[in-house]
Amino acid sequence: MVRRSKSARPQRRTVLPPTGHSLDDQSLTETGLAAPEKKVGRILLIACGALAREILTVKTRNGWDYMDLTCLPAILHIHPEKITQAVREAVEKHREVYNQIYVVYADCGTGGLLEVACKDLGVEMVKGPHCYSFFEGNDVFDARKEDETTAFYLTDFLARQFDAFIWKPMGLDRHPELRDMYFGNYTKVVYQAQLDDPDLTARAKNCADKMGLAFERRFTGYGDLETTMAQWALTAPTGGTPKKSD
Repeated sequence: MVRRSKSARPQRRTVLPPTGHSLDDQSLTETGLAAPEKKVGRILLIACGALAREILTVKTRNGWDYMDLTCLPAILHIHPEKITQAVREAVEKHREVYNQIYVVYADCGTGGLLEVACKDLGVEMVKGPHCYSFFEGNDVFDARKEDETTAFYLTDFLARQFDAFIWKPMGLDRHPELRDMYFGNYTKVVYQAQLDDPDLTARAKNCADKMGLAFERRFTGYGDLETTMAQWALTAPTGGTPKKSD
């Protein structure tokens, strides 16, 4: 979680530019990422904290300096019923400053409610049921989904945050004997690698070992996340200045 999506390009560890905000996984999980104090671009991306590093990497390597990023806490995925309202509030908060806002969430367990809210707000979101689908490429993921009903997916972020998002919330740090009850219907872990990073691959393999499952690694790169951002980048007016500044 090794067939590559069309947009996949091998990536070594990427050093992100300074943003003035913490990009450590704990902060992205619990508090998200605030928008820049100085609105340097006309486009704002409102995203899940689990995607912050990937979005900033794609933005930087393509030179999309007119895109700003703010992230909601990644831990909202533990309570997907809260995502729609949180996104709605974020859009309302920023829409008077930015000419264009996009939502970097897929459906993410909202049962279609997030899509309805985005249409109501007049903003676009990433297509797909979840990030596993758009990282692999929605068409590719959809074509193989019938053969992978027993696959458990990991991304780079989840490989790093496995304990915080899966092991501890399920109580397996306290009751490891429950492992087979939780994961008995799965047959393998599919690691969808955004970066070609041996350390992350080792972490993902360790996660599979803890779950007692077979391990498969696929290099996906950024898949439909990058192609979608490329489409959004075309909507930026020349100069990339905000509608109004603080």
